[in-house]
Order: sequence, then structure tokens, then C-alpha cells
Amino acid sequence: MKYTNSIEIALPREKVAQLLADPAHLPKWLRGVVLHEPVKGMHGQLGTRSRVVMQSGKREIECTETITRRDPADLHGIPKESVVHFDREIVGAGMWSVVRDRLTEADPEMTLWEQESEYRFDGLLMRLVGLLMPGSFRKQSQQHMQDFKAFAEQGKDVREH
Repeated sequence: MKYTNSIEIALPREKVAQLLADPAHLPKWLRGVVLHEPVKGMHGQLGTRSRVVMQSGKREIECTETITRRDPADLHGIPKESVVHFDREIVGAGMWSVVRDRLTEADPEMTLWEQESEYRFDGLLMRLVGLLMPGSFRKQSQQHMQDFKAFAEQGKDVREH
């Protein structure tokens, strides 16, 4: 299953990239995050592998995230024509996913965030979930993007709802 979501954020691209890359901000906009800790490398850097625990209802889901692309590596002084790429592979029980984030400067004070997601499932239960509920994955991804936008633009914290 593949899909793409996008959202415009009323901030300069460099600022959006820095906020997305800062692990201290994850709990403020990523609903359900319980833990996001590097087990190899430094958070957000190319090749870093992290243990991620998410809460979904009463269930905890644990997976491993690996940063497979970060371009440019330095988020300061990004040339106007450049696109910021931040890709990661996520592996959990019965699931493999890749998420490709692209940040493009729409104008000096506006960033277009495009996110391409791909999922593959193993096992009967996970395949059924993927077949029967593909819209829920897209909807959840869009919710995360909207939550990030509200955090970045207005300082809203999802934990305060």
C-alpha cells in the first residue's frame, strides 16, 4: 500500500526542518509516542537506528526506525532551490514501512511538506488490517502532519487535549 499526503506550513523551510528533526518536540505533535530512543547513532542522523514505542488505544506497538536518507545533512543555510529529504524505514511485528518526507520552499515564509508512505504486511492478521483499513493509515499520517503544523505555527501540544 502506498499513498502521499501533503500540507503547507506557514514557516520558513529551515525552521520546519529543524523542528521536525528535534527529538524533544516529538511528544508535542506525534500522538501516541511513548518512547523514541536511538540504539545506534544520534537521533535524526543518517544511519541512526531507534527503538520506537507507540500507544494505540490500549495497545503498545514497538518498532525499529532507521534513518535511510537525510539530505542535506546540515539543516542550517539550506539553499533556496534545495529540497530537504528525510527518509526512514520502520520495521515492527508483521509490518515494514518506509516514509519519505520532502520539504520544499513554497515561498520564503511557507513550506510544502510532502510525505510518501509505503507499507507491507506479513501474517494473516496484519494483511487483513492493511486490506480492510487502508484509509486509516492515510488518515493517521495526515493527522500527524496537521498536529505538527499546529505545533510549529501555534505552539499547540497534542498532550494538552
